[in-house]
Amino acid sequence: MFLARVEGAVVSTKKDPSMSGRKLLILRPQLVDDKDPTRFRPGSNSIVAVDSVGAGEGEMVLFCQGSSARLAPNLREAPVDAVVIGIVDSVDVLGRQIYGARDASA
Repeated sequence: MFLARVEGAVVSTKKDPSMSGRKLLILRPQLVDDKDPTRFRPGSNSIVAVDSVGAGEGEMVLFCQGSSARLAPNLREAPVDAVVIGIVDSVDVLGRQIYGARDASA
């Protein structure tokens, strides 16, 4: 599993039939900064993932990739490589909270 921030959405009207009705999100992975573990640094890539939990732009989410992504409900036969599996409430590193959903919405 990985952490990411939802940066946007992808709309695709023509796609594989097994993807019909599925919301696609653009994710930016978030890494704990090696130099300052009290903060995140964004990953260098963006990922398109299927949303299975109703996440929205700006939220911090958990996602998985590869064969694990296809274990999410109703995705076994879908051509999916990444899926959002949770919306993050808080992240603690070294005994210190570095992310809180309540703080992020302010």
